[in-house]
Amino acid sequence: MRYTCRMYQRARSAEAKQRRAEDLLDAARAIAADHGGVRHVTLAGVTEVASLHPSAVRRYFASKEELLLELAERGWNQWRDVLVDLLRGAPERTPAQIASTMSSSLASLPLFCDLLTHVPLSLEGDVDIDRARKYKRNSFAAYDAIVEAITANSRLTTSQAEALITAALAMAAHLWQISHPTETLAALYAQEPRWAHAALDFEPRLSRLLQATAAGLMKEPERAIDAV
Repeated sequence: MRYTCRMYQRARSAEAKQRRAEDLLDAARAIAADHGGVRHVTLAGVTEVASLHPSAVRRYFASKEELLLELAERGWNQWRDVLVDLLRGAPERTPAQIASTMSSSLASLPLFCDLLTHVPLSLEGDVDIDRARKYKRNSFAAYDAIVEAITANSRLTTSQAEALITAALAMAAHLWQISHPTETLAALYAQEPRWAHAALDFEPRLSRLLQATAAGLMKEPERAIDAV
């Protein structure tokens, strides 16, 4: 996606400040989409795209990590909304169908899949405790809603649904990165095709692995599984 820059004077009203924060988030999204992922997002780049002075961003976000964590938090809400909408009103789903629906819903949110790697690696640990608490509170609220939607529309129990979500998050984080290689790795795979199997299509591989996980969970004895 392309983001259209606009020139601003300093925001004064609460509404203007909120709009400015949204513009910074839009700029980060655009950089991630246009340049190969959130690893390329910098505060300098964000302020340039949003046509702001570099010092201005810290009036809205204390750091790049805080800005990206905000996008990850919103990603949780987006995943909840997409998945709940896909499951709403449908006949009872088999575990394999639930797994497939989870895969397609995640594939529809590329920025969220990219951020899944970075949240535990750096983002939530590199903000202040109040911001980390807000992220945890809101992401777990979305998580609980996803668990409820899965159990309401399938024969998966709560602990099985939680385990499937844990697997989906871990697999999506890993598979997204290897299926979107850097320029260096893409060039390497072109030279060494036998290594390119690691960069297969994201959604088909995620769906296959999640369906196998769901089938295995249905065969296991019921037990509590802590969420990650």
